[in-house]
Amino acid sequence: MRVGLIGDYDEQVTAHRAIPLALQLSAKSIGVLVTAHWLPTELLGADSPPSFEGFDLLWCVPASPYHSMEGALNAIRFARETGTPFLGTCGGFQHALIEYARTVIGLAGADHAETSPDATTQIVTPLACALVEASGDVLLEPGSRLRAIYGADRVRETYRCSYAMNPEYETVLAARDLRFVARDADGGVRALELTGHPFFIATLYQPERSALGGAAHPLITAAVEAATRAPRAARAPAPPV
Repeated sequence: MRVGLIGDYDEQVTAHRAIPLALQLSAKSIGVLVTAHWLPTELLGADSPPSFEGFDLLWCVPASPYHSMEGALNAIRFARETGTPFLGTCGGFQHALIEYARTVIGLAGADHAETSPDATTQIVTPLACALVEASGDVLLEPGSRLRAIYGADRVRETYRCSYAMNPEYETVLAARDLRFVARDADGGVRALELTGHPFFIATLYQPERSALGGAAHPLITAAVEAATRAPRAARAPAPPV
């Protein structure tokens, strides 16, 4: 199976070094082979739209701002609209929110405070206390797919972020098929999933970091499993990257 990594690779970013290893650990744990292909965001824009059809899983990775927000949003929209399994972590979570707000809810001006500090519709805003190399408990929503994946009500995860969802928009964003399924102890949203989609989960935390300790993460394993089940009949071979 092939995984498209939406992001701009930087060997200095811990998550970027961890993600390929995390995929291999999860793939090995369920007996499949996986190859990962980096998809630089500046190559994913509307002027030269890429072909995503050959990928079994799209993962929007940490380390934003991306070189092209438009490119990242194009890839997220493709996964959401076509039923392609999708995982977003850290910046991937933040941009999944923006794509949904713009395309589904109709908030055309939805934006990120880091890149557009003067935007009037800031879906992603600074955390009161940055979560840089910080760990914390995450409370999982009963009945959610994420809760079933972990098999627990509470887990501990690690972050490297300074921005999160603006709580002022929680009600409007949750009006359709988007569900907020994890929170910190203070009620801040830490993960989302789409109902009715084969697999669409995004987290503010970075589950890939478990690979640095040699452990397959249940969420990443679940994403790989979902990708093996997704229909591929209509998909072309993945383009060379």
